[in-house]
Amino acid sequence: MNRISILFIGFFFTLSGCKKFTEPAAQNNGDFENIYKEPALAHGLLLNGYTRLPTNGWSFSDVATDDAVSNDINNNYRKIATGQWSASFNPLDQWTNSRAGIQYLNIFLAEADKVTWDSTDPMLNTMFNDRQKGEAYGLRAYLMYYMLQAHAGWAGGTLYGFPLVLEAETPTSNFNQPRATFEACMKQIYSDLDKAEGLLSLDYKDITSTAQIPSKYSGIKVETYNRVFGKFFNQRMTGRIAKAIRAKLALMAASQAYSTGNTTTWTDAANYTAQVLELNGGLANLDPNGVTWYDNKTEIDGLASGASPREVLWRTNIGSSSDLEAAHYPPSLSGQGRLNPTQNLVNAFPMSNGYPITNTASSGYSAANPYTGRDPRLAKYIVYNGNTIGPANKVINTTIDVVTNDDGLNKKETSTRTGYYMRKLLRQDVSLNPSVNNQKHYRPHIRYTELFLNYAEAANEAWGPMGNGGNPYSAYDVIKAIRTRAGVGIANGHAYLESIKGDQDAMRTLIRNERRLELAFEGFRFWDLRRWNTSLTEAVTGTSISLNTYKEINVEGRNYQDYMRFGPIPHSERLKYNALQQNNGW
Repeated sequence: MNRISILFIGFFFTLSGCKKFTEPAAQNNGDFENIYKEPALAHGLLLNGYTRLPTNGWSFSDVATDDAVSNDINNNYRKIATGQWSASFNPLDQWTNSRAGIQYLNIFLAEADKVTWDSTDPMLNTMFNDRQKGEAYGLRAYLMYYMLQAHAGWAGGTLYGFPLVLEAETPTSNFNQPRATFEACMKQIYSDLDKAEGLLSLDYKDITSTAQIPSKYSGIKVETYNRVFGKFFNQRMTGRIAKAIRAKLALMAASQAYSTGNTTTWTDAANYTAQVLELNGGLANLDPNGVTWYDNKTEIDGLASGASPREVLWRTNIGSSSDLEAAHYPPSLSGQGRLNPTQNLVNAFPMSNGYPITNTASSGYSAANPYTGRDPRLAKYIVYNGNTIGPANKVINTTIDVVTNDDGLNKKETSTRTGYYMRKLLRQDVSLNPSVNNQKHYRPHIRYTELFLNYAEAANEAWGPMGNGGNPYSAYDVIKAIRTRAGVGIANGHAYLESIKGDQDAMRTLIRNERRLELAFEGFRFWDLRRWNTSLTEAVTGTSISLNTYKEINVEGRNYQDYMRFGPIPHSERLKYNALQQNNGW
């Protein structure tokens, strides 16, 4: 140890004998009761609900499905896909994150009525209180939705959710609570969403007339209303968002894995979703640029503060970065090539005439030229051999023929393992070399395309491909519009779609496939496979290209047991609390 270090330690211990040095002044220790007079402190409790939304960032759980692998040997989703998923190792866990958010929101809801939000105007105080409590109910509902998704499951013969804790827990609380049934959790989430809608405006926007003010706030000025419910608060929880959460929740509950354990039906799911879509102009307002929402440069760069693109119902804040591109560009563009789409996913893209490539009679697919004449979304979402990426539209070579080609199959640790790289989600104007060129990005919490696909799925299950249950459109109508936007099936009058429009099973397969393509790499596939009760163990494949010959190769198995359709309750929690029932198999 050198002399300077010895002198520093001696100095520290000399000062540590002084109480003033080691103990903060009393005025630096705020009491909890301060939140009642300092609304910013109370508001901080509410903000904890927002910071814990799982959709604040990309998870890329697709790596644990048949759609993708990772070249990162330490990727947690790669680990669970290959046999390491357990109640002690669960990268999909929401028990800690979402329950912590719910605790903060419970505290907020318990204390909000005691907070002085505005000391000069009682009505303004009421309005601030109403809005923020509405936000809290909506956020709590959304976090509960993610708790159900991650941890609901069958124990014995009962479908359970999670312990319903609606009051703030304290050190003296009884933490050893059993899980509520799935149905009880559903009812609570629906109740929270009803309360949120009752307290929130449909959207945050500046009004211009007192006639637009709700009757419960009659007598206030336009500027007063705008101060609480104006456009400044865009991207906070709204009535519209609450309706969308209800629609997402109902789709999950009506799905095959959960339907026998609760009372929500496909009809409920379809109608809830239609309500949200109709508030946005219905099918006529399907965003024509929604296929590439992530790379619509002019639109993204021109977004006003708090505004959302036509495709997006709710989003995160916009920030400038190049992190996604650094992680997923091919190595020749100074990227790490982390997510590698599979041949399984590539095969799911139909031909541009709308026929699946497996339909040898009508599709026109050629194994010798596998990317010719395909669905245009393939080139937008996936980098295949000969496709381009990046600001200079670099042509990527994934063959194994050139020794010095780092983009080739398995050439180095950052090369593709499947013969493909991810292109979707990446801004093509980001440059990483010779200098980094950051660009604006955001992450959608909820996209309208997701909701259209939700409706198509639920409507087909409830009323068949052509039925609409009294809504303005059918599952057939939605899928036709989505494929038209993508440039699929237009030239031949949607011949394939027309051929299956009377077949509910075939339409189900098509809807699920469209969902797979449109929502690829956005974190849906892992949960979709489970709620549909479909196969979890399809091995993933890739392609090896040499001398213009394409050879399908095995890349990685999928090691899931059947009980893994439902996630586990954390082992650490069950060690502490014996009232918690574990899901079957875990």
